Amino acid sequence: MSGTEPSWDMIMAEGKPDVSDNAPMRLFNYVSPGYFRTAGTRFAAGRDFTWAEIYQVRPIGILSESLARELWGSPQAAIGQHFHEFASQPWFEVVGVVEDVRENGVDQVSPATVYWPSLMGDPSTPEKLGAWRTVYFAIRSNRAGTQAFINEMQQAVWSVNANLPVADVSTMQDIYGDSMARTSFTLVMLAIAGTMALALGILGIYGVISYAVSQRRREIGIRMALGAKKSGLVWMFVRSALVLTAVGTAVGLGAAAGLMRLMRTLLFGISPLDPVTFLAVPVLLVAAAALASYLPARRTAEVNPVESLRAE
Repeated sequence: MSGTEPSWDMIMAEGKPDVSDNAPMRLFNYVSPGYFRTAGTRFAAGRDFTWAEIYQVRPIGILSESLARELWGSPQAAIGQHFHEFASQPWFEVVGVVEDVRENGVDQVSPATVYWPSLMGDPSTPEKLGAWRTVYFAIRSNRAGTQAFINEMQQAVWSVNANLPVADVSTMQDIYGDSMARTSFTLVMLAIAGTMALALGILGIYGVISYAVSQRRREIGIRMALGAKKSGLVWMFVRSALVLTAVGTAVGLGAAAGLMRLMRTLLFGISPLDPVTFLAVPVLLVAAAALASYLPARRTAEVNPVESLRAE
């Protein structure tokens, strides 16, 4: 969330084969007690850090759910297990497992993450303390983003140290919006194009059915004179439009199934062949076609069968 390049490194689990020569990289975050509750990140197992443990520099850590499952099979099984980054470090005990978080935007897979205490021994020299000099605070408030609230935060920091600035202030919505900016623009353009295509399709169907009704007025009059019901005549035109729409929709679904695989990078949380989407869109298209054909087809009620017969 800070926008800075995250820390990555491998970790080794106690009792697991040493794969340090070819170990996957893990994302590192340094957090303090209460961060997960503030950010809304739920615990899958275990608990959060405590301030007593932070100040005692206890060797404890919290893992993401995906990493816990990878190393020990389940979040519950990971609690009480041990891991470390360097052989010179003491073994760190897993005290909690939290749900996976998309650290690099919703278009990226949640990375396997280790959450270290905000104060711990220096990795290269354990007898020394190591802590970040730049700190990012996560604050939950219904006043987030207001200037008055930002001023209060600045005053709170200055009350501790007047030389410390509050910089890089942003809301979670800002961070989310930045990560989605390019995708949102693309989807808006696609939505506009899709809406225009649907509007043109409705106008086209309306025009075709209107023309067909005007060209078949005599036929309609004769049918009415021979006892045809108006509802049946209306359905005759609507049915022809729906048949063409069904054929077009079937062709379109086949093309969409192929093209959606190319749009996989724009989809989050759903598969390219999402059944709800592929069911809802045809229903919408059929409904639009039915309405576009029904309106001009109602003109059959205006046809006077006597005039049609006289014309014949």
